[in-house]
Amino acid sequence: MAAHRIPRSLVETRHGPARLLRSPAERPWVRLALGHGAGGGADARELRWLATDLPAAGIEVVRVEQPWRVAGKKVASRAAVLDESWCHALTHLTDPLPLVVGGRSSGARVACRTAVSVGALGCLALAFPLHPPWRPEQSRLPELQATGVPTLVVQGDRDPFGAAADFVELPDTCTVVAVIDADHEFAVRRGSPRTSVRTRADLVSCVLRWVREIIPAATITRRPT
Repeated sequence: MAAHRIPRSLVETRHGPARLLRSPAERPWVRLALGHGAGGGADARELRWLATDLPAAGIEVVRVEQPWRVAGKKVASRAAVLDESWCHALTHLTDPLPLVVGGRSSGARVACRTAVSVGALGCLALAFPLHPPWRPEQSRLPELQATGVPTLVVQGDRDPFGAAADFVELPDTCTVVAVIDADHEFAVRRGSPRTSVRTRADLVSCVLRWVREIIPAATITRRPT
């Protein structure tokens, strides 16, 4: 069977074209925009999981590929450029749907820093790089503390960039969910009873449950019952 084709489009930003990969829902009631990390693109495994599985529940997923990645560069742009490119790319999503932003690793940081400015109702942080590996003193916790919106952190308990248990002193609007035996790529250790199939199912279900909790019913006109 041929693979399902994802609609892709290039959109202009001040720093070059970004790429939007849309996974539409038949009756969308919310949009989830996802950014990628500094070491890969929008085809990261957990981003693909969400883009494949959430549309059936009415969540349109749009993965945003940063201009540096579209241009074929090997090194990510500096934070200010990432933030500006992300915000510009999202302005091309003009149809009115409630917006939740998120991403993995570096993309999660971008989403946290810009959630309020783009009008998001929530922020999803996958594999948030709390600190460089083995350098806990270089904490990026303030980015999570200042999202200004309900935030869900999904983190492997073996992530060298910060395990789930390391996320402390967060506001009540921030929820941390641990993925057992998982690393920064959400890969489980060899010999673990947990499988990638289980990890995928748990990730999708916890994100769906959280989105349903945070999106005010008054903003939704097309939400399935």
